[in-house]
Amino acid sequence: MNFPYHVDQNPHKGNRGLTRAWHAAKNSWCGLVYAFREESAFRQELTLLLLLTPIALALPISLFEKSFLVASLVMVLVIELLNSSVEAAIDRISFEHHDLSKRAKDFGSAAVMLALFVATLLWAAVCAPLIVNI
Repeated sequence: MNFPYHVDQNPHKGNRGLTRAWHAAKNSWCGLVYAFREESAFRQELTLLLLLTPIALALPISLFEKSFLVASLVMVLVIELLNSSVEAAIDRISFEHHDLSKRAKDFGSAAVMLALFVATLLWAAVCAPLIVNI
């Protein structure tokens, strides 16, 4: 017999207000630290963000365009974190090869690739007119 789920049954849902926000911030920081320590792709994309953000801020473009350039790089990191979380969950289930596991990991990888493609397109669209006017 199935009993309906209620949030009170979840021991991880007891925090409220500032306590919940504090714990969420600590968990988020741990996620960033794990990603930096264990995921080379995250480190590479973070390096890209750190190198290109000062360039975006220095370009003679509007604040709106600068925001788009930096946001496109942050989105790559966000999607990389989601991809890494899928990979970690699959590896927790099993390290043995399974077609569905491969498919899930490939989907995550494709999402990162598309995010990089979008970031590249945005940078090209914003920077191309600057190069032409030189």
